[in-house]
Amino acid sequence: MPESTIERFKELREELNKIVQDYANRDIKRFMSIDTNAYRAGVLPSKTKELLGLVSSFVLRCDDCVLYHLMRCNEEGVTDEELIEALTIGLVVGGSITIPHLRCALKAWDEVRKKPREKERRNE
Repeated sequence: MPESTIERFKELREELNKIVQDYANRDIKRFMSIDTNAYRAGVLPSKTKELLGLVSSFVLRCDDCVLYHLMRCNEEGVTDEELIEALTIGLVVGGSITIPHLRCALKAWDEVRKKPREKERRNE
């Protein structure tokens, strides 16, 4: 069985992050730290921040970023309904050019959530 999009992404991201760390100077390390810390809970909970990161990445059409934030959204307990509302905002802001990214994001969400949509619909 072919490896999932999410599994391939996780492996490649880990491999590339190691390379970045090998080359990273102080400024790159500081930026990476800011990026990590920005998503920690503060006035806004981490769940909300991940949804914001997802929508920003979606509008910018950064597929790797979308995959990452989908994984984090799942870890933060984002529901299907919350995800759809957030992506709807991204679609409104990003326009029709984001539709292919919407398709890919929802396919990846199915993989992240490990529940095929068709099976769920049949059981309703």
